[in-house]
Amino acid sequence: MRNFGRAQQICSTALRQQRHRALALRSCRAVLTSTQPFSSASAQVAEEEESENIEAASPKLNPHYPKMFEPLDLGPDIGTLPNRVLMGSMHTGLEGHSIPRFLLPFLRAEEDHHDLSAMAQYFKERAEGGVGLMVTGGVSPNRAGWVGPFASKLSTREELEKHKIVTDAVHSVTIPSVENPNGETARVCLQILHAGRYAYHPFAVSCSATKSPISPFPARALTVPEVIDTIGDYANCAVLAKEAGYDGVEIMGSEGYLINQFLVKHTNKRNDEYGGDDFRQRMHFAVDIVRETRQATGPDFIIIFRLSMIDLIKDGSSWDEVKLLAQAVEDAGATIINTGVGWHEARIPTIATSVPRATFSWVTHKLRDEKIVSIPLCATNRINAPHIAESILERGDSDMVSMARPFLADPDIVAKAREGRPEEINTCIACNQACLDHAFVGKMSSCLVNPRACHETELVIEDDSVPSDLKLNIAVVGAGPAGMAFATTAATIGHNVTLFDKSDELGGQFNMAKRIPGKEEFHETIRYFNNKIKNLESGGKLQVRLGTEVTYDDMKGSQFDKWIVSTGVDPRTPPIPGLDHPNVLSYIDVLRHKAKVGRRVAIIGAGGIGFDVAEYLLHHDDNDDHDKTADEVSLQEFLSDWGVDGTNESRGGLLDKPSNTKAHREIVLMQRKKGKLGATLGKTTGWVHRATLVKSNAVEMIPGVKYEKVDEQGNLHITINNGEKRVIEVDNVILCAGQTPNDVLEKDAKGGEIEGKVYTIGGAYEAAELDAKRAIDMGTRLALKISDASVVPGKHKFKAPIGAEEKLVG
Repeated sequence: MRNFGRAQQICSTALRQQRHRALALRSCRAVLTSTQPFSSASAQVAEEEESENIEAASPKLNPHYPKMFEPLDLGPDIGTLPNRVLMGSMHTGLEGHSIPRFLLPFLRAEEDHHDLSAMAQYFKERAEGGVGLMVTGGVSPNRAGWVGPFASKLSTREELEKHKIVTDAVHSVTIPSVENPNGETARVCLQILHAGRYAYHPFAVSCSATKSPISPFPARALTVPEVIDTIGDYANCAVLAKEAGYDGVEIMGSEGYLINQFLVKHTNKRNDEYGGDDFRQRMHFAVDIVRETRQATGPDFIIIFRLSMIDLIKDGSSWDEVKLLAQAVEDAGATIINTGVGWHEARIPTIATSVPRATFSWVTHKLRDEKIVSIPLCATNRINAPHIAESILERGDSDMVSMARPFLADPDIVAKAREGRPEEINTCIACNQACLDHAFVGKMSSCLVNPRACHETELVIEDDSVPSDLKLNIAVVGAGPAGMAFATTAATIGHNVTLFDKSDELGGQFNMAKRIPGKEEFHETIRYFNNKIKNLESGGKLQVRLGTEVTYDDMKGSQFDKWIVSTGVDPRTPPIPGLDHPNVLSYIDVLRHKAKVGRRVAIIGAGGIGFDVAEYLLHHDDNDDHDKTADEVSLQEFLSDWGVDGTNESRGGLLDKPSNTKAHREIVLMQRKKGKLGATLGKTTGWVHRATLVKSNAVEMIPGVKYEKVDEQGNLHITINNGEKRVIEVDNVILCAGQTPNDVLEKDAKGGEIEGKVYTIGGAYEAAELDAKRAIDMGTRLALKISDASVVPGKHKFKAPIGAEEKLVG
């Protein structure tokens, strides 16, 4: 008993120190369960304790983010990760597909993606950026598990061979480590994902015969033999992944996919050994997958289990069930538990830009505080900056942090953090416009703020790569998204660039977007471009002329080889009598010029701008003109507004009733078109914008409106589609009726001596909505081709190649 007490004392000391926590817990368990005499077991722990003390005195800490760059020991069979950052799984389209080759000619795709060289380059660049461990997009273990028709799959040796180019590329990279002067070889895991009832094809299967609200195809219930076969398919997929060179697998057990479907009564209606009221039976499927995968792959293979710690759906898992599953998957052989948050069908946003940073790290902290598992826990969702990652680790929320989309925005985010250059990071703004919105329609993913993402082999941006005889002297008029993207890209590759803007600040329309609640991250994009332009300017590659309005006469009399017109858009003014009334404002008056707005408001136009203005006015207090940054967004307010149980004690993590923040105004939002307002908003985020307005109980939405006039009192007269006439008594009418291209300079140049030198991009080229994704992509692509003699005005817009998956889904 005396020896046992001494063991407890040593273990307690090791745990309190919180260094190499997983190793400490394993050592303690070894002491408490060892059949050896206590002296040898305690000596082992004493050595560990002494080693810890030596490490504590060692100066080998990153001076900028010490916790983030603390190595993580995964045990003697696997070794040590050089830092605490996991690049989380994202389906990008680079994972390839399983479309039979004989079908490809019929699809007439420009890219077939059978070859994974683009995927190899994508992961190699992120490994070179210094991330400790990476996870691929989801790959199915069998046909039934396809996410969509002929989606990526790994179940045969032929498919295995395609992946070797990826793992070879990753393993060619060495990651710096504060502990190992030789660094650590970069590592990558394959995510195994069976879609279950989320499958977008007619062969969908699940634990029970149910239909997902986000797929048109009902799922068939798996028989018991099929369940057993599916467990074997997971293990087989892992074995093939190991043979292909992957360092491990992530088993996707969350987000509402097949394993998650087995776990909860919401979808599991079985009454056999894989279902019923007893959670131990419902988790049988998940635990068997982990156990058989470990048995099949051996001890030297990483197994990450993505565990849904808060489902955010009715009849989701209880907290006791989450704990039970965490212990079971550790006992079955998992190396790391990664946090899963919410099902895809949940009506609570979990990764959109309106979600505060690190919103759900407290969930991981709750499990870590239980002290029931010894393997590392990984926090995830809306972690997009190194100071956020550091704070999560410093608080003890988790042992690792997962960042996924931030690696689309900037593959070097970890290296820049390690070197103390956070201001140079191109921050993910969580808009979903080029990543998830693309993935859900079979289109290759990319990134609004970084068009190179997933197009690394196509868009090559290298310093001073333009031959000296092709270098141009280029003027860019307009420092909005398109202009900044063109200017920075062209200057980087070696052209001489001068950037003009009549405003006294860079950013264009982004300076309005950053004021919208839920779009605070746009501050970061402006900061990134300001810093990049400053660095290029100090290097003599770019000149900036703010507060300078360029006219056609200025253009004619200059010595520039090319003129890039990126002057943006002008608000469209619809032909409605009475718009000259002083109570009528444009969205620019409100968002840029900060015009005072009364309590009762009518908004004409329900596109993206109309929704943005409505949300701004709901939350904006004219007495407080402070524009929040992303770090200032309230977590508690978000949880309360969306009905999330901040203690996670209720099943699924849901409160009975949300408690909405009081609205500052009463708003009527209208559009001419019939049908649902906001139908053109983002595929994965549009519902969030609509739900925000609806649950405020302060916004009335009216489709099919004819605007008759604004009367002498400033009230708006309308006729609704059903013939009803109505007078809306308001303090202000705000015009959000679209925009027109500000292409005056292009028109002035038509037929003139410099017509062949003038290229229009961004909103000045195409004004539909305010599409920053299109603007930045267009500017970047043109900059890379501007010295090509075949690139002339009118033939200067370039797009990414269309892949076979997009053709098939489209």
